[in-house]
Amino acid sequence: MTTAPALSRMDLVALLDDIAALAVEAGHATLPFYEGDHGATAKSDGSPVTLADHAAEAVILPGLARLTPAIPAVSEEAAERGEIPAVAARQPFWLVDPLDGTKEFIKRNGEFTVNIALVDKGQPVLGVVYAPASGELFAGSLAPKPLAWRQRAGGEREAIACRPQPRAGVTVVSSRSHANDEALAAYLKAYSVAETLACGSSVKFCRIAEGVADLYPRFGPTCEWDTAAGHAVLLAAGGGMTTPEGDPFRYGKTGFRNGPFIAHGK
Repeated sequence: MTTAPALSRMDLVALLDDIAALAVEAGHATLPFYEGDHGATAKSDGSPVTLADHAAEAVILPGLARLTPAIPAVSEEAAERGEIPAVAARQPFWLVDPLDGTKEFIKRNGEFTVNIALVDKGQPVLGVVYAPASGELFAGSLAPKPLAWRQRAGGEREAIACRPQPRAGVTVVSSRSHANDEALAAYLKAYSVAETLACGSSVKFCRIAEGVADLYPRFGPTCEWDTAAGHAVLLAAGGGMTTPEGDPFRYGKTGFRNGPFIAHGK
């Protein structure tokens, strides 16, 4: 059996560049289906899946196997097929959502992403979020020190960081297709809210990481591959994510199912 390398011995900064390139390659594989026939069908839970989901996964999983052959990868569409590797509680593993925001993809509103995250000891330590329609790329790693950056289509990489909470009130990001208005409204009573932005996919985490928004409370169901990459970028940019009770938000849970969470800036 091949043993996974200790992440302390891995160059996560160099690996981040490789994963960013892999996410962009996977994102490009989705675009022919975005512009043409997406071939949407329903999964066992009733959620949609498209030909683009499968095309992106067909790029990512072989790429991860080539880059880190000893680290298992848990991916949304492979999990739907029952192809889930055994993952030990303290073992590094990849969490992949080949196409996050499938409903937004089908609507052709551009708010979908490719998500790739590396988890170690229950925490995301590296993550990449790529939005193929806009060309926005977000990346973050926590070792050897926090590093977060954004690259817009055709532009240079820019360092990003969460902003301090504005005196005028927080900007809240919420899900466009999965809102839980009653629970969200109850939670936000404790805050002075200046603005609310609705958007799809894991871009919500990135808006906080780049200092455009401050708070993303989520009370509806998600899976770990939906959140890990954005969570990693947010951590690297100086933000955080907890349960509503303030406990650490962990990965590697049974069934890879998430409970409610609060993602926040500084």
